[in-house]
Amino acid sequence: MTVLAPYADLPSFVGAEIGPSGWLEVTQDRINTFADATDDHQWLHVDPERAAGGPFGAPIAHGFLTLSLLVPLQSEVFDVEGVTTKVNYGLDRVRFVSPVTVGSRIRLVGTIAEVTEVGGGYQLVVDATIEIEGGTKPALVARSLQRLYP
Repeated sequence: MTVLAPYADLPSFVGAEIGPSGWLEVTQDRINTFADATDDHQWLHVDPERAAGGPFGAPIAHGFLTLSLLVPLQSEVFDVEGVTTKVNYGLDRVRFVSPVTVGSRIRLVGTIAEVTEVGGGYQLVVDATIEIEGGTKPALVARSLQRLYP
């Protein structure tokens, strides 16, 4: 379910949990497309036969692919109405906790950690976790910063 927050009420969402998002399957095609976009064609990601004999038993998603999926997964569960511009401002910390093997399904859960006024807008800080279906540890934990302007 998507939470649609009115821009003016954004500060009242501090502490709110968001998600979980729906599950998203990480396919070999998605991994290959990311490899092409970033010129990162390490065998661990793009060579299924060789990766089958590697440390994870299958190809794994690039950590930065998993990180890039924060945006669409978060947008699925939390959005702000009355905003004309959204900017990814950065990350305070990121940890790639567990590899995401091809065919795995991932989803996002998070908490709105902070909302502060900045230069005519708000900075939204989200403590985000990307979970792996059936996994005992998350794929990724990150603190993301976004700037929102009316």
